[in-house]
Amino acid sequence: MAYTRILLVDDYEPWRRSVVSILKRRDELQIIGEAADGLEAVQKAEALNPDLILLDISLPTLSGIEAASRISHLVPGSKILFVSSNTDAELVRVALSNGAQGYVLKADAGSELLPAIKAVLQGKRYVSRGIERDDCSGEGCSGEGCCDTEETEVLLCGRQ
Repeated sequence: MAYTRILLVDDYEPWRRSVVSILKRRDELQIIGEAADGLEAVQKAEALNPDLILLDISLPTLSGIEAASRISHLVPGSKILFVSSNTDAELVRVALSNGAQGYVLKADAGSELLPAIKAVLQGKRYVSRGIERDDCSGEGCSGEGCCDTEETEVLLCGRQ
């Protein structure tokens, strides 16, 4: 069985434990490391070369967005999925334009984290349903949080 190696990054340890409990439902998902701040995330991503990084936006030392930008340059093979409580659509756009492939709201993680991981690992974008989209009536949006990865898609399903 092939494993998906995951780096989990959040400064709130009880939240990390909750995410671990969700991921344990799937044998193919393996937590290979955890980090509590943005700088540690960059260092561990470079050292561990994970397949997927679950990353919070609000982190000490270095923001999740800056960490994602650095990680996407240092470890281009790692996919980044933000898991955050911030619902601001503009912040989500910035996060996705800085190397992330998806964004899940912490409030929706119980039902959306595993589908988001699956979508991101399949090369699709995933944005939580709780995030207001500019234009999700267009081609490429499933109504379940997924957007395809066409280069012409604007983040959050708008058009360029």
